[in-house]
Amino acid sequence: MSQNTLAAGDAPAAATATGPAAAAVSTNGTTFAVILSLSFCHLLNDMMQSLVPALYPILKDSYALSFGQIGFITLAFQCTASMLQPVVGLYTDRRPQPYSLMVGMGFTLIGLLLMSRADTYPLILLAAALIGMGSSVFHPEASRVARLAAGGRYGLAQSLFQVGGNMGSAAGPLLAAFIVVPHGQQSIVWFSAAALLAMAVLFQVGGWYSRRRAASRPTVRGQASVVGAAVSSLSRKRVTVAVLILVALLFSKNVYSASLGSYFTFYLIEKFDVEVQTAQLYLFAFLVGIVAGTIAGGVVGDRVGRIPVMWFSIVGALPFALMLPHANLLWTGVLAVLVAAIMASAFSAILVYAQELLPGRVGLVAGMFFGFSFGLGGLGAAALGQLADLAGIETVYKATPFLLLLGLLTAFLPRQPGEARRT
Repeated sequence: MSQNTLAAGDAPAAATATGPAAAAVSTNGTTFAVILSLSFCHLLNDMMQSLVPALYPILKDSYALSFGQIGFITLAFQCTASMLQPVVGLYTDRRPQPYSLMVGMGFTLIGLLLMSRADTYPLILLAAALIGMGSSVFHPEASRVARLAAGGRYGLAQSLFQVGGNMGSAAGPLLAAFIVVPHGQQSIVWFSAAALLAMAVLFQVGGWYSRRRAASRPTVRGQASVVGAAVSSLSRKRVTVAVLILVALLFSKNVYSASLGSYFTFYLIEKFDVEVQTAQLYLFAFLVGIVAGTIAGGVVGDRVGRIPVMWFSIVGALPFALMLPHANLLWTGVLAVLVAAIMASAFSAILVYAQELLPGRVGLVAGMFFGFSFGLGGLGAAALGQLADLAGIETVYKATPFLLLLGLLTAFLPRQPGEARRT
């Protein structure tokens, strides 16, 4: 991506400072070059992160780890991001850091290099934590830049950004099946080239972000005040309750996703006696379902509203999740993909809805919700690992679908101001 390509997105930004008519041009002018660049870097970032759970079968055999210890690797990896992302988002709301995206990718690079050489359990935990730190720096600012480049199509922008991460998560197990599994833990070092590539692209994005922010600063403040006025009809208490409900929705979805993402390969190996590489292919199919659902959810959410998409993700996923533990191998794969697609459709809706509830706090919202997404998944993985050790991995898949019933709390979400009531 050249600077000339990125600079093309500056024209609408400069125009927005001149008057309302120019502001309308900016609203309609989505800067896809920037969004797709962020999505590509999100792909690389999450591909590298997904190598951690893809390594679990190798690490379990090589170091005689229990399911509980596997769960704590996920906890170290994801809770590092969970604890730091809101802090990073809050700081950058006040002092945006255009080049922090590149710095965050540097943490991921260091974590990968350490993971490829780690020969003790504490070093494995440290490497996983460093990869999580990279994610904590990357996500809040990347989400902010995606919204800045959205031109009013916030659901689409967040979906395109998120789908890059989903594709990376899907590619990770596939690459692990054909590269890491045959060549071992040390082959992770080869993926450091992806981190270096992402750092180069993010340097270009940082330059665009710096120029765009300088050109649109007065307009951004004006828009924030307009949005703030639009949500002033909601009391602070109602906003707080709505945010807590959104966190509960993420909790139910991400703990269930953790049961599939972290232990799906073990479940398939134990129940159906398949090879590790075959199980990785099924995990890849599950993650492809997440990609499809994320794109569809963002597009539909911009057209029909956020709350209908959230309802669909609950009502649609629950029956398939309940059937999954009782299916044969083929239908287990089909049901897992359907559940993944339907649940993933709500993520961009939840994120954009929260950003509209808390205008001017894009970084904090992204940090909280990406952070909670990682952290809740990590806590869930650790708890589910303990449950799997005590009661068996199949019990996990019979119990976790009932968590999706928390999604019924969507009924208590306030409708966005100015949105027509649907019956």
